Amino acid sequence: MAETQQSNPQTPANESGKPKQERSWVRMAIFGILLAIGLVWGGMKLVRSFSYVETDNAQIVGDIYPVIPRVPGKVAEVLAEDNETVKKGDALVRIDTSDYQIKRDMAEAQLLRARAAVSAAQAEIVAAGATQTKLDADLRRSRNLQMQDVISRAELDAATAGATASSAQHAAAGDNYKAALAQAKLAEAELKNAELQLSWTTITAPADGKISKKNVQPGQYVTPGQQLIAIVGSGKLWVVANFKETQLEHMRTGQKVIVRADAFPGKEIDGHVDSISAGTGAQFSLLPPDNASGNFVKVTQRVPVKIVFDEKTELPLAAGMNVIVEVKVK
Repeated sequence: MAETQQSNPQTPANESGKPKQERSWVRMAIFGILLAIGLVWGGMKLVRSFSYVETDNAQIVGDIYPVIPRVPGKVAEVLAEDNETVKKGDALVRIDTSDYQIKRDMAEAQLLRARAAVSAAQAEIVAAGATQTKLDADLRRSRNLQMQDVISRAELDAATAGATASSAQHAAAGDNYKAALAQAKLAEAELKNAELQLSWTTITAPADGKISKKNVQPGQYVTPGQQLIAIVGSGKLWVVANFKETQLEHMRTGQKVIVRADAFPGKEIDGHVDSISAGTGAQFSLLPPDNASGNFVKVTQRVPVKIVFDEKTELPLAAGMNVIVEVKVK
């Protein structure tokens, strides 16, 4: 009985020790797997760091076309909608045309009057030419008659004066005709200008793209140079990546680039380095640094690098999106 009682307490101890050993082995196995994964991942990152240069200071960039009126006036109609896709030549804004139609009509009337003056000047030339022809003939006859003493010297002088006056009138008629032609050309130019200004009352899209900023409403008075709408061109997008100057040692145009947009995790877009800026971003800021004055603190500068896509992507990228780029430098 005593032996039985002494052996019973040992049985549970052996049974409880076995699960503890199994749990310890599982922990070690998990730790080993995680350590292996970490080493592999870290090794891949280390190897990749020798071949690729990476930055997350990069954005999608596209052509932005300002829609600006060329004539002043009151906005009669706004045809554009926010985020609408438009084609080049689509009407976006219409300015009230009343004043410009009146100017066009006045220019047409001026042109008609100028053309009438040209016709009158032509008729004057014809009449003056006919008169001069007659008086020149009379002068020739008067000279013959005076040589024959048929008419007096005074009558010959009168015929000579008439012919001279007629020649002057004919020349003046020619000058009037030229002046009338000049006025007609001026009136034609004014009419074309009036028609051009009338056509500018319809403001159209300068390029294909998407309306991204609209700052105009019906009834608003607009002036030339005032930006009413901004259109982001749909024809081409690219990336501007701002690399540290210490990352540019092996970077060259044409090198392969992998682009990943923050908006589309897991998606990669192939591209290549198109060009490297000749100046740092700080040089083009409003107040560029002047290291020759004050205390000097060395700051690593960033240089803009233009990256273009190899093919047009199906992802709905937008100008201003943040991206991560990796340039294969080796």
